[in-house]
Formats: sequence, structure tokens, C-alpha cells
Amino acid sequence: MKKMTCRQLGGACEQVFIAATFDDMAAQSQQHGKEMYRQGDPAHLEAMNKMRELMQSPQAMQEWMNERRKEFENLSDE
Repeated sequence: MKKMTCRQLGGACEQVFIAATFDDMAAQSQQHGKEMYRQGDPAHLEAMNKMRELMQSPQAMQEWMNERRKEFENLSDE
């Protein structure tokens, strides 16, 4: 299992996610983001706006995802 924070995954806090695969990690991060959106958390809303901007370019978004995936793969299992 590997650990990453919300901030490492493009978010705005130090919430820790633990998963065996990057896809599971991303799903946890997305669920957390949805909850922070429902709560109207200003820091997370700002992070989401930055992600929306990034998604305007499919190539830039893919590069960003590949970087996060690589970061995940380079983490030590805990």
C-alpha cells in the first residue's frame, strides 16, 4: 500500500489516501474533492479551478496525470 496526500494529487490539504493502485488512489482523491466541493471549502474550490484550467488541454492533463502516476509508482510500499 502507498500513501499520497490530497495536495500531492492536486488538492489543497494534507488528507492522506492509502491505496495499492494509482487508480484507487485517484478515486479516493476524487471522492474527497467532491465532499470538499459540497462543503464549499475555499482552498479546495481554488484547486479545482486550477484543475479545470489544466483540463482545457487534453495533452497537458495527460502529462499531469502521467507525472502523478510516476510519483505514485516511485513511492515505497508501507
